[in-house]
Order: sequence, then structure tokens, then C-alpha cells
Amino acid sequence: MPKASPSLARRLARSLRTSMFVQVLCALVAGITVGGLWPDAGSVVQPLGDGFIRLIKAVIAPLVFCVVVTGIAKAGDLKSFGRIGLKALIWFEVATTVALVIGLLAGNLVRPGSGMNVDPASLDASAVNEKTGGGELPSTGEFLLHSLPDSAVGAFAENSLLQVLVLACLVGAALLHLGHTKVPAILPAVDQAQEVIFAVAGFIMRLAPLAVFGATAHLIGEYGLSALTTYGKLIGVCYTVALLFLLLLGAALKIFTGVSLWKFVRYTREELVLALGTGSSETVMPRMMQKLRQAGCRDDSVGLVLPTGYSFNLDGASIYLSIATLFIAQAVGIDLTLGQQVTVVLVLMLTSKGMAGVPGSAFLALSATASALGVVPAGAVALLLGVDRIMDTMRVATNLLGNCVAVFAVSRWEGALDRDRVRKVLDGEIAFVPEQEAPGTPAPAEVPASTATEAVR
Repeated sequence: MPKASPSLARRLARSLRTSMFVQVLCALVAGITVGGLWPDAGSVVQPLGDGFIRLIKAVIAPLVFCVVVTGIAKAGDLKSFGRIGLKALIWFEVATTVALVIGLLAGNLVRPGSGMNVDPASLDASAVNEKTGGGELPSTGEFLLHSLPDSAVGAFAENSLLQVLVLACLVGAALLHLGHTKVPAILPAVDQAQEVIFAVAGFIMRLAPLAVFGATAHLIGEYGLSALTTYGKLIGVCYTVALLFLLLLGAALKIFTGVSLWKFVRYTREELVLALGTGSSETVMPRMMQKLRQAGCRDDSVGLVLPTGYSFNLDGASIYLSIATLFIAQAVGIDLTLGQQVTVVLVLMLTSKGMAGVPGSAFLALSATASALGVVPAGAVALLLGVDRIMDTMRVATNLLGNCVAVFAVSRWEGALDRDRVRKVLDGEIAFVPEQEAPGTPAPAEVPASTATEAVR
């Protein structure tokens, strides 16, 4: 019996040293502790989280470009790539509409804002302008026009994923048109650049625990637990609806592809905890692309569907926006008619598509919806200033899983999903091996879980 303790201690030390999942969980607990006990320290360590996000964003645009170009070139068929894009947009629209409708149903049933009796005149609307920088969401025409690059360098400099996708599709199409005989050195060079970028992303990911610590300490230090008492009902409704939506999404995924969403969550637990800790799904995009590719999704499906979903498939944001609109109306004593609620869905179907990358986008979308209804004071959006950051966890998790489900679904729809490999990877028969570790090792498909224990951890 006395010998068991050192063995347990060694196992814990090894897990802490080798498992990013354990490291991030420890950082999460440490951040909550520091933010709760020393709130002022939260602002001091906040740059740890912000700096990590900046580093990850620096590699996302070139990574997406390389993955999409190689995906088109290797697929050898631009028409199939167009089909993938169209099917992805159809899936995105259906998923976000379902999320909006479920949110409205829950808001009507639970009525989280009833009884608050808030006087809109008492709210500080200028605080919303400060949060959003006084901007506004682009119109549909402006959004579509902005997705077209006016400068190849500018698309990468501004980190505009849609513009980078357009450039990548054009370059991939040019490679197919010219043929590999005319440009024999291009594709291997892009492939090698992709490996370098994945390696850089791997280096940055080692800083993930520090990022989670900084972001969590800042969140707890700034907001504390006071918002839970004031907005507890709203928070509870949003998180419950998000869980219900994910259960429906998981059922659809199982029926359509045979893939278990729960097993996928276990497979990507490190990335999910990191995204939740930093409040940003962009921080895990490179690793998610790797894991989806190694789990049997073809390169062209991953390269197009996942980045596009970051702009068009904001399921968590859709849930939040629909419930928040009803919450605001109920809080100021306004009952929306069925026709007005249909208008909410139609407006949010458009405004939610232009939210990605826009500062304070949730408040801008809510303000646009309030203006479209004409009965809810736009200044009432200030009611949500104290709870918006707490909702990030729900939005990030739902958005991220929704996009990953879309990759599996579209891949299956296109016949580009290796279902046998998916089963083996999610069952742990094949271990995940980060691509930057691949040189000198067997290909991921040939690495059994028994010989890659550390990679799984």
C-alpha cells in the first residue's frame, strides 16, 4: 500500500507534463482561483490570452490557403469543390434556422425577461456604442462584396478568411487548368508550406495553458459571479437550449453519417477545453483541421467547409440572439406578436451571417433586429452588457461543434468520408498524431493506438 502513492504521483506528474488536456484544465482552475481571490490580477494576466489568440490568428489565413489549394489540386475536379461549397451553405442555412427557431420557442416558454420591469430610459445606450465602436453590421450586399479581395496581400493582412478562400479557389482552379506538367514545383511547395505552418501552430499550442489561465482570470476578475444572480434565468435558458440543439445535431449526425458526436467530443476534448478557456474557436482551427483530416474527412471538404462555417454557421450565436431578443422585449414589458417574431427570425438569418470578425457583433445584430421590429428600444440592448462575455462559452462550444458536424455531414453527402477510418479513430484504434510530428514516423493511418499512447494524451 505505501508503494502506491509514489506510483500515483509519478502518473500525475507525467500526465501534467505530457497531456495538454490536463495542463489546460489545471490552468482553468488556476485562472478561476486567481480571478476570484485577486480580481485586479485578472487584468494583469489578460495579455497571456490575447497574445496567444493573436499568434494563432497569424497562421490561420496561410493555413486555410494551403489546405484549400492542395485540396482542389489533389481532388482534380473543380466542379466537385463547387458542389461541396453549395452543400455546405445549404447545411449551414438549415442548421442556423433550426437554432433560431428553437431559441424563440424556448424564449416564449420560459420568458427569461419577465418581471424585470426595466425602464429603457434608465439604460446607458452609449455603453453599447463603446462596446461596438459605434459601427454597424454590413448589409448583405456589402458582406458579399467584402468577401471578394481587392488585394491579395490585403486578404492575408486583414485575416479575412472569406477573401483568402476566394483566392485559394482561384489558385486551385488555375493549377487544375494548367495541369501538373506545366507547374510541377508548385503543389509540392504548397504542401511543404502547409507542413511548416502546422509545425508553427504546434509550437504555439504549447502556450495554450498560459492563454487559458490569463483569459479565465480576467473573465472571473472582471465579471465575478454577480451576473449569475441577475441574469441566472437567461444564462440557464441559453445553455439548456444549446445542449438541446447539440443533442439534435448529434442525432442528425448519427443518422446521416453513423458518427457519434459524443465520441468526437472525447476525441477533441483538448481543443474544446482550450476554445472554452480562451473564449475563441479560432484558437483551435488548425488542430481541428488536422483532427478532422486524420479522422477520415477529405482535404477539400475540411479546407472549404470548416473555415466557411466560421462566417456562415454560427449556431451558438443564433441561439443567443433569438433568446436575447425576446429577453430584451420581455424585460421592458413588450410582448412580441407571432408576426414580429417571424420578422426576428428573418432579420437574424441575414444579420447573423455577417457577424464573424466584427467587434461587438452580437450587440450590432440585436440593435439591427430591434430597429427592424420598431417596437423594442435599441438602447435596451445595453441590458446584456453584463452577461455577454459569460455567453461566450455557450456560443464558442456550439459554433465549433456545429462546424465540425457540418464537415462530417457534407463529407458524407459528397461521398468524401472514410467511415471505416472515422470509426477506428473515434474508437481509439488509431491515435491522433499531430502533423508536425509526422516526419520520420509512420503515416497516421498506420499508427495504432497502442504505439501512440502519448499522442492520445
